[in-house]
Amino acid sequence: MLSRFAPLAARSVRPVVASRTFSGTLGEAITAGDAAELSGYSKIDFTISEEAMVIDAVQKFAAFNIGCLVTTNSKGDLTGIISERDYISKIALLGRTSKDTKVKEIATQSSKLVTVKPEDPVQMCMEKMLNSDIRHLPLVNDKGELRGMISIKDLVKTTIKEKEQTIKVLSDFALGKGGVYGSE
Repeated sequence: MLSRFAPLAARSVRPVVASRTFSGTLGEAITAGDAAELSGYSKIDFTISEEAMVIDAVQKFAAFNIGCLVTTNSKGDLTGIISERDYISKIALLGRTSKDTKVKEIATQSSKLVTVKPEDPVQMCMEKMLNSDIRHLPLVNDKGELRGMISIKDLVKTTIKEKEQTIKVLSDFALGKGGVYGSE
């Protein structure tokens, strides 16, 4: 009885994935680069000069609805990161003023900076965030150059999208769609 299904089983079956596909196929890890692409903030300049005043960082947070910026020196090298949390804990609570304080005075320095590469799996990004108690990760290439920023929100959205695609593929398979016959 099973022999009549052997020709079907021998065929290469590749599931058809819903609307947006990630860099990998079903079963491959979704990456930090995928999360950055899904983010609504992929076109924002996430940098600020370490010599700028904190008020400039706060204005950029508000203008772009973001919570974190990467600090750079005069050469454009990454020197650290400043977040809304830094502002609250190092300016507002200590009675300092954002107009009189330089970004580099309150930013987390590069020696403590946690980053990811575009090819790093989302799972690794989540683990780094949890282990470091942070909500943002600069996305850097092999040379350490900034390529974007991902937040915990981006990772959650990416994970939900991945789960929705898996459910669609499995549902299509259960209904006899996908693979050889297409899912349309």
